[in-house]
Amino acid sequence: MLLVGRAGGPEERVVPAAGFELEAIRIRGVDRDAPWKNLALPVVLPMGLRAGLRVVDRFKPDVVLGMGGYVMAPAVAAARIRHIPYVLHEKDVRPGLATRTFARGAAVVCTTLPGTELRLKGVRTVQTGVPLRDGFVLRTPHVPPRRILVTGGSQGARRLNEAVWSALGGLTERYEEVIHVAGAQGAAGVEANRRERYTGMTFTDDMPALMARADLVISRAGVGTIAEATAVGLPMLLVPGTFGGGHQIENATALVRAGAAIQIPDEELTGRQLITVLDGFPYEHFRPMAEASARIGRRDAAERVLDVLHQVSGK
Repeated sequence: MLLVGRAGGPEERVVPAAGFELEAIRIRGVDRDAPWKNLALPVVLPMGLRAGLRVVDRFKPDVVLGMGGYVMAPAVAAARIRHIPYVLHEKDVRPGLATRTFARGAAVVCTTLPGTELRLKGVRTVQTGVPLRDGFVLRTPHVPPRRILVTGGSQGARRLNEAVWSALGGLTERYEEVIHVAGAQGAAGVEANRRERYTGMTFTDDMPALMARADLVISRAGVGTIAEATAVGLPMLLVPGTFGGGHQIENATALVRAGAAIQIPDEELTGRQLITVLDGFPYEHFRPMAEASARIGRRDAAERVLDVLHQVSGK
């Protein structure tokens, strides 16, 4: 197995540390939020393709797995040119540009959430879920919830943090514990708001343990947190971010339609609104929401993706 990543990215540190071989390629994607940053793409993309061809020609893979995003483009494009079968994995409901570009030639597109297959008509899809680290265990949350977990994802979320701190007195009155992963940007706020029943932190490398304590997850609608929460079978209150073309809004909508979540639009989120929504939470639907979350969750996602690769490669 060979991993191909972005030169200058965190994979240059974590992949060798995990004992795997890495090829790093200089590549960048289309920036929708700052279009002027795309001026270098006519130079960067051909260089990335040539590097991808060199990697594929040297390694001679039986199958190539593209895990979504622009980083996969050089190796997947090279696989297509060399007539090597490839599989794609799409995390968001709305397929990204790279997935849309290469989907037609893919043997299979592995998806994460319901609805992605409707955007990829004429393409074979399999809902595998997102491969997760070990430790996420299906459980039955308490009704009404005793502990809530608030997280803005790996980078944190300023608006979500501010709403939590604004409402913290009311939250700690209502719940036995408020677990809050605020991200590096929230370090000062975590320290300033230390109190009983509030467990604040900037980062955790043990999200399975936090999910095992929580009964309700309040978060952005990034697919990583969604995959973790549904693997445990937890209901969600989602506040999707509006960046990146609004892909999180579509993720949240898919969870709401499936009955696993409710949502607050980002522009409406305040501490007062958070308390209002939580106080009005339809707890008679809480158990069905947990069950819907568990149906979406894929604790065996890695095995499912591996099965697809075996089928495609014939090995």
